[in-house]
Amino acid sequence: MELVRKNIIECNQGAVRAVRYNVDGSYCLSCGSDKKIKLWNPYSGLLLKTYGGHAGEVMDAAGSCDSGFIVSVSADKSVIYWDVTTGLPVRRLRGHAGTVKCVKFNEDSSVAVSGSTDNTVMCWDVRTRKLEPIQTMREAKDCVTSLVVTEHKIIAASLDGSIRQYDLRAGELTCDTVGVPITHVVQTTDGQCLLAACLDGTIRLIDTDSGELLSEYRGHQTEDYHIECAVIKSDSQIISGSAEGCAVIWDLVEGSEVRRMYMGSGGVVHSLAPHPTGSDIMFARRRHVELWGLPSEEDGDEVEVIME
Repeated sequence: MELVRKNIIECNQGAVRAVRYNVDGSYCLSCGSDKKIKLWNPYSGLLLKTYGGHAGEVMDAAGSCDSGFIVSVSADKSVIYWDVTTGLPVRRLRGHAGTVKCVKFNEDSSVAVSGSTDNTVMCWDVRTRKLEPIQTMREAKDCVTSLVVTEHKIIAASLDGSIRQYDLRAGELTCDTVGVPITHVVQTTDGQCLLAACLDGTIRLIDTDSGELLSEYRGHQTEDYHIECAVIKSDSQIISGSAEGCAVIWDLVEGSEVRRMYMGSGGVVHSLAPHPTGSDIMFARRRHVELWGLPSEEDGDEVEVIME
């Protein structure tokens, strides 16, 4: 069954830089060029809370494992740790020397990990009053664009064309060089593979342990945009945004294109977020966020199918 458009949220926060689900997929966050983060019910489109405190565009955000806190990063070089309920900043963390592009929590949300155009990855203990990073990784030679944080690893992608894996238990660094600027990296559910979106219009599937290139996926347009990708359908398919206003899905094993989801004329589909447990996917395009998913009976005739 094909995915259909289920909702469009007009975010009213300038260009939407990123969209993210919370831990159980009941809420989503949109990051705006108006320096604010907004918390939504993606199904009703109800705005639940607005978080304002950054002095620059908000580039990325993440929700904690208990949905009680949010961490966000901005062009103002700061990391802010928010209380979801009050909407107030709990910590303002400054240490980066450039725009902070990406952020993730560790497994128990006690540490926030951020990556920046200053070529560093910084780890912040958000549960203490300590305002300095507890660890700084300076190995990248260019902007750190994307992060994966697991129980014992921090995986950082960079525009220098390398993916660096910091094994926190062993205290080891592994560097896999792709040779092309990498704009986004995600890990498959089983942890065996990494998916790297690259500026040459190719998404590469890489073995996490060996660094071996397993497959490549092409057909979407990047045009120098930082376009995100994800693994969906129990690691059987890959999805990516595209500069031509659509999302492209490939079969992970075959490498062949499965379908295209058109979202209207113009507007780069650059950020996306698959539901943590279900089949729904959120997309950011221009000034709004779109929810796509499987049609349900109560949708009736209201769903809109836009396929190839």
